[in-house]
Amino acid sequence: MIEVRNLYKNFEDKNVLNNISTTFENGKTNLIIGQSGSGKTVLMKNLVGLLTPTSGQVLYDGRDFVAMTKKEKVLMRREMGMIFQSAALFDSMTVLENVMFPLDMFAPMTLRDRIRRAKECLDRVDLAGKEEKYPGEISGGQQKRVAIARAIALNPKYLFCDEPNSGLDPKTSLVIDDLLHSITKEYNMTTIINTHDMNSVMGIGENIIFIYEGHKEWQGVSAEIMHSSNQRLTDFIFASDLLKNMRNIVLKHEK
Repeated sequence: MIEVRNLYKNFEDKNVLNNISTTFENGKTNLIIGQSGSGKTVLMKNLVGLLTPTSGQVLYDGRDFVAMTKKEKVLMRREMGMIFQSAALFDSMTVLENVMFPLDMFAPMTLRDRIRRAKECLDRVDLAGKEEKYPGEISGGQQKRVAIARAIALNPKYLFCDEPNSGLDPKTSLVIDDLLHSITKEYNMTTIINTHDMNSVMGIGENIIFIYEGHKEWQGVSAEIMHSSNQRLTDFIFASDLLKNMRNIVLKHEK
């Protein structure tokens, strides 16, 4: 579990995060949503230490990440897995070498065990047989799956995903969502996903935090969104006429 307490982040005179307190639950897919510029990306960067909060606490199972020394933070990051928006694979490395990268860096394992572990992770994301391919030789969806395999190689307790469905078609996005959800359950991780994808919100949103202009505006689960009385959340979720009509049909049917 990750708990955020009274988090503020300022850039010079601009207040980007304003007194955010929330909990990201263990064993669940926790989603951060909000408009561009709302502060959700800044929030995630504060969670993983890419930015330092102006004030407040970020507690990893009771351990205050903000107050840790540089050495303690390095050790803490070994418990984290990260999936970047662009997959961020090394083009000059094979698929297997990409997954082995964190193992080569941090795992006190023999080469044989590192190869075995990397192949296990590739098999978990249904990429067995792609080990010797290079990123440029596989599809965008497969690249994202390689990134997931790399992120779970060290058996992380915490998994951070920045727009994992960016650039993917709707069918492939559903595959990635299902994979992230099932891996979260299997590894009992605290998974945090920064997303604009409303299919993800409605499909795997077990704990959703809506950020608006640097504030935590709303928190709940996907089933509660249809009935939310928060106008800012409603305007964000149902921005298109199609989604608004869908919501009206659902609410009418339930009366």
